[in-house]
Amino acid sequence: MGGAASILSRRRAAALAALLALLVAYGAAARRLPELPSDEVDVLFYALVVLPAFAGAVWLALPGASAGTKGLVVAAGVCGILALALSLLDVDSAANVAKLACYGLAGFAFLSLFEELWWITLVAVLVPWVDIWSVAAGPTEYVVEERPGLFESVAIAFPTPGETVVVNIGPPDVVFFALFLAAADRFHLRVTATWVAMTVCLAVTLALVWWWDDVAGLPALPAVCLGFLVPNGDLLWRDVRRLRARSTEPG
Repeated sequence: MGGAASILSRRRAAALAALLALLVAYGAAARRLPELPSDEVDVLFYALVVLPAFAGAVWLALPGASAGTKGLVVAAGVCGILALALSLLDVDSAANVAKLACYGLAGFAFLSLFEELWWITLVAVLVPWVDIWSVAAGPTEYVVEERPGLFESVAIAFPTPGETVVVNIGPPDVVFFALFLAAADRFHLRVTATWVAMTVCLAVTLALVWWWDDVAGLPALPAVCLGFLVPNGDLLWRDVRRLRARSTEPG
């Protein structure tokens, strides 16, 4: 993670490096692992193991969000180039983790655009509706249906043990996950509860995709935004009330 790694504690950095290595190894070996006994077990494995592992990498990298914006942008760009190079070399498991790093670092970098907490709150309220439209009838729907190869090339893939089937999560989902987690840390919200809630909401979304087997996918940003808003609702409302009080002050 470049210059951001110097901000991480040695223990946390070591844990992050170990987790990323495990994700690469899992991605490379998944198809050769024993197949899970049922689709239900597949969903549980995604929800309880694979998704938390990918989300855990963002959690472990969180101290790096306080690095300078320029350094984060450069690091995200380097990871993006690395992901492209690894994809061209057919090293898909490593490319997958490089994409995760790229999008996570981009989310951390975007936090610099938000000077006030209420800006983040407004985004968390509005973005789900944009994502629902995009998946149902907008750009995401077009890319997934008409250009599936393009979506798969930029998405992060969750491999299934013993199968060629993967579950894909798009770049915006990871970017906003990292953005909201970094915002919770910067504005002194409930960081742990935010990570847990966003991860659980994403897991529930994966389960719903399986439950409604007649749909190809569901928008994930509503889950990410809900996972940010719910555990911090009282703090976000307090900030909005403070803003309203300040705006009504005379003079």
